[in-house]
Amino acid sequence: MNLTLNQADILRLAAHVEAAQLGAHAIPKLTDEFPAMTIGDGYAVQSELRRRWVARGERIVGWKAGLTSKAKMLQMGVSVPSIGFLASDMARPENSVIRTDDLVHPRVECEIAFVTSEALRGPGCDRDQVLAATDYVLPAIEIIDSRFSGFKFDLPSVIADNGSSARFVGGGRPRRVTDIDLRTLGAVLEKNGEMVTMGASAAVLGHPADAVAMLVNILAELDEELPAGSFVMSGGITEAIPVKAGDCVIARFQELGSVSIRFS
Repeated sequence: MNLTLNQADILRLAAHVEAAQLGAHAIPKLTDEFPAMTIGDGYAVQSELRRRWVARGERIVGWKAGLTSKAKMLQMGVSVPSIGFLASDMARPENSVIRTDDLVHPRVECEIAFVTSEALRGPGCDRDQVLAATDYVLPAIEIIDSRFSGFKFDLPSVIADNGSSARFVGGGRPRRVTDIDLRTLGAVLEKNGEMVTMGASAAVLGHPADAVAMLVNILAELDEELPAGSFVMSGGITEAIPVKAGDCVIARFQELGSVSIRFS
């Protein structure tokens, strides 16, 4: 991947993003200071951020695909999907209460999560390889939280911010991929008892497993693989919905059941 940042800038920007994440405060998008910043630069900052996460004692439990639906691309003004890592301290149990005072711009998305039984490596990873390496899928809610002022960013900045990763919740009914048609699953997101958005799993790059394959191929460009036992979020089926303290959210999926959380 093409880089324009030197190592000192990468380290400084990773520290800047980390401080915004841990301190729950907004910062200007990184390209305000580095307008020539590339997608490769974004992943270099993200990799340093991941190193810092592990140095703090957290485990990397999986990965997420981001900006994989037309709705999300239009909402965020970008044209290419991205990936980010999932750490152990981002996980929350189903029906849990999630604090908002340590988040900046919390929003929720309903997603299909994959749990792998075999390692996957690109380049050239495809849907069939992903399905063959999947132990099961389950419904999930991702709580995203861009650290950039006004929830406005570009692709290099959001990649450096780890794809706006914040929290994730799995639940519902785990299913084998051979028992369902992953392309045609409907999903409805309810907030405080009212339906706020809905969509079908085909919105995620045509098939959620294609998003996972895309993720694996991006990892290959970073000279990494997707380990067995990974928890992978395949991307938001609909646009992200803002939440605040007091909100209750339920994501309902065909064939997979539902996931619910509350915010305080």
